[in-house]
Amino acid sequence: MNRGSMIERYTLPEMTQLWSLENKFKTWLTIEIAAAEAMNKLGLVPDDDLKNIQQKAQFKVDEINEIEEKVHHDVIAFLTNVAQYVGPSARYIHLGMTSSDVIDTANSLLMKQTGKIILASIKSCMAVLKSSAYKYKNTLCIGRSHGIHAEPTTFGLKCALWYDEMRRNLIRWEGVIETISVGQISGAVGNYAHLSMEVEAYVCKKLGLKPINISTQVIQRDRYAEYLSAIAIIGSTLEKIALEIRHLQRTEVHEVEENFSKGQKGSSAMPHKKNPIIAERICGLSRILRSNAMTAFENNALWHERDISHSSAERVIIPDSTSLIHYLLVKTTILIENLEVFPEKMLENISLTHGLIYSQSVLLALAQKGISRENAYEIVQKAAMQCWNTKEDFQDILKRSMDFTSLLNNDEVNSIFSLDKFTANVDAIFSRVFK
Repeated sequence: MNRGSMIERYTLPEMTQLWSLENKFKTWLTIEIAAAEAMNKLGLVPDDDLKNIQQKAQFKVDEINEIEEKVHHDVIAFLTNVAQYVGPSARYIHLGMTSSDVIDTANSLLMKQTGKIILASIKSCMAVLKSSAYKYKNTLCIGRSHGIHAEPTTFGLKCALWYDEMRRNLIRWEGVIETISVGQISGAVGNYAHLSMEVEAYVCKKLGLKPINISTQVIQRDRYAEYLSAIAIIGSTLEKIALEIRHLQRTEVHEVEENFSKGQKGSSAMPHKKNPIIAERICGLSRILRSNAMTAFENNALWHERDISHSSAERVIIPDSTSLIHYLLVKTTILIENLEVFPEKMLENISLTHGLIYSQSVLLALAQKGISRENAYEIVQKAAMQCWNTKEDFQDILKRSMDFTSLLNNDEVNSIFSLDKFTANVDAIFSRVFK
């Protein structure tokens, strides 16, 4: 797997080390030794042989790879290499077990371990979003629907919404870690024909996993699909954040801007460019997470008790998705933490439509004076369309309308054309989000 040096800078050392071949085989060996210990307790492995296994069992990745070139089976290559170091006592390794007992239980442990790294990254991202939400709690900016100016909101509310969604991701991810934290030592087709269920219980307890209720030689891949789906959902949240920042950095908008470091260059042709490259990268890479999740769905349906059509894909999608979501969480956290925010430009953009943002306020005020909503809508829309066409101030146009001035006095008009209402409930919303 080639993640590229860019991503490795943010996945090293923990994430990359966890998915290394060295650590995979180390995890396999831990499972095999634990199984031998359990069988020793059952009287199936003599004490001296267990001691030999515990003291001598080791491997070398290069030697395993060399053996696999001949046997075309990674677990057999692994066991053959370990036996070369253990000697005759190796006959008690993998006793009654099947390859998936080792592979799937190891996958569960590795996914649990990487899951905890991702969990910490989610929490770090949430902390920065919370800080930004409070910093810009009452910083007015225009809200948009269909890309068109709607009514004012605050930039703090945007950040609070992202935080709230990330909290759901946190809860979802905690549940996914629980779902994946299962192991199996159940043998061919999963019926324990050549194994005691006590072996499974011992191994799982030692690894911090729960014995699976039932398997068919493989741990069922709905668990993997849930795991990778949760990653894809987290990625979609990060894409949502990045996409908003990309829009807000557009030259015509320019309400926020990615940090542009000293010496950074934006374009090979145009020296003036300051592009939202991190946000664009987040949007692009999140698509990979969704495609990997789709592959996980395809892996759930296998022939009968098992086949290995899932195996090759999982060697790519699981390390890639876990490493990638960790990277994207780190980059999003840095993006938000160092984001340049321009409150003055936000206020300037609020005024771009010459007061049209108050159209609903006018509509409601007229309706409260006793005229029908349909008539009120007609009065407001007529003035609004004139404002769109002439760029004249919306309030000035309305003040020339007898339908408007006959119903509302100056104090009422001033109240209508006030920004205060758009921040009146911010505290209440924050109390719900950050309770």
